[in-house]
Amino acid sequence: MNEKLLRLIIFIITAAIHLLIIFFLVFNTGAVIQEDTENARVMKLTDIAELPPPPPDEPEIPQVEEIAEVMIETDIPPVQNVVPAGTLNVVTFENYLPVHQVSAPPKFDDSALVSALVYPPIALRSGIEGRVVLELFVDRTGAVQKITILREDPEGKGFGEAAVRVFTDRKGTPAYANDEPVSCRYRYPVVFRIK
Repeated sequence: MNEKLLRLIIFIITAAIHLLIIFFLVFNTGAVIQEDTENARVMKLTDIAELPPPPPDEPEIPQVEEIAEVMIETDIPPVQNVVPAGTLNVVTFENYLPVHQVSAPPKFDDSALVSALVYPPIALRSGIEGRVVLELFVDRTGAVQKITILREDPEGKGFGEAAVRVFTDRKGTPAYANDEPVSCRYRYPVVFRIK
């Protein structure tokens, strides 16, 4: 029994030594806990190129009295151009319907478009093919009023400019909604392939 008691005492002492070593290694009992204080003196060095540009000086709008002093009276009547009613073509882009709101999209003569299409010389020499997606603003007479390049792949090879040149001053069949011609925004893909 003495031997069992001795083993038990040695086991307890060894376990206590291990627990004390683990406690002192894991927990730093001699360290004083101090809260981190926020340093309010943070500075940022910036390059002059990073600074935002200064706001532009707004021109001073002259008052009515100042304008009246500057005006000069003349004996020449002002020039007025009289335009007959219905001949002035005012382009407003708010009334162009998207293509999903029309029953028939605008149509262009594909053979005339292909014959007018000029392959960009830089891309042709390099053997590069491309694709351009244009948004055409076609009025109710079928004339293209505005052209926007939505996508050009690859960029900078002249495909977008060549596609815009084809549709500049181009006229086709207008879009129809409820059997009436309407102004329409129409996406038109143009593919450039080397034959």
